[in-house]
Amino acid sequence: MPIGNDEPTRVVSLIASATETVCALGARDLLVGRSHECDFPEDVKELPVLTSPKFLVNGSSYEIDQRVKAILQEGLSVYRVDAEKLKALRPHVIITQDHCEVCAVSLKDVELALCDWSGRAAKIVSLRPDRLADIWQGIRQVARALGRESKGESVLAELRARMQVIAEMSATASRRPRVASIEWIEPLMAGGNWMPELVEMAGGENLFGQVGQHSPWLEWDELVAADPDVIVVHPCGFDITHSLQDMPLLSYRPGWRDLKAVREARVLVADGNHYFNRPGPRIVESLEILAEIFHPELFPSRYEGKGWARYAA
Repeated sequence: MPIGNDEPTRVVSLIASATETVCALGARDLLVGRSHECDFPEDVKELPVLTSPKFLVNGSSYEIDQRVKAILQEGLSVYRVDAEKLKALRPHVIITQDHCEVCAVSLKDVELALCDWSGRAAKIVSLRPDRLADIWQGIRQVARALGRESKGESVLAELRARMQVIAEMSATASRRPRVASIEWIEPLMAGGNWMPELVEMAGGENLFGQVGQHSPWLEWDELVAADPDVIVVHPCGFDITHSLQDMPLLSYRPGWRDLKAVREARVLVADGNHYFNRPGPRIVESLEILAEIFHPELFPSRYEGKGWARYAA
């Protein structure tokens, strides 16, 4: 979509899922800047990085949680936006989110970076993905901002069709495992927002978290009392390796070895960073991962070792 004088639209995406959406719409060539978390497709890493966290991202989930809480208690933003670099890129469209100030750069961060910008006003597209329907709406928002509404509807139709096939096949399973979806390890947090929908569509019974609501804190005694058939651990922002390093924070707890999921070797660690915590086109692959975990008799193993791994301890 050209903007005046036939100048191509210059797009900055400050949220990884939106960057993937722009690329799925065939508009990779319009991207001129990204966030520090945008890393897919691979070639977006060539783009200028415009954001950074104000806390160390290495360490355990407990250490990261403490650092983030310390920043928030001071009333500060968790991320920095390089205002000068952003202005130098002269974007026509800036994509961000107002779903969670901890997960990614927020609308507030972008507005602050632009507060003294006297140049041409950029269009800010702010996404709020609380559930699957909102993810689809977000793809429409991005497509509309880029003048690619038709392509957006085509992408949506393909994604939803793939999910429907999985849901229908999962519905034929002889049993539905009771599933604990874990989004943070220490302190313990269950998966919320779109995760309960994915669990149900993949043929599981979701035990914790409500559709469309933020991920809830979870007491250890609640998990023990529920005694799930399957435990899927997918911490926000963690890849498989990072999550596996943190798993002893769960396995040392009293009653861990007595849990049915542990006894039956159905504790799985998934790549939350690249799949479950990115509300964009690859949310379909997140559903495929859950389906093959819950029902290996129905779905071939395509993602083991890449999207998820078994945990035994």
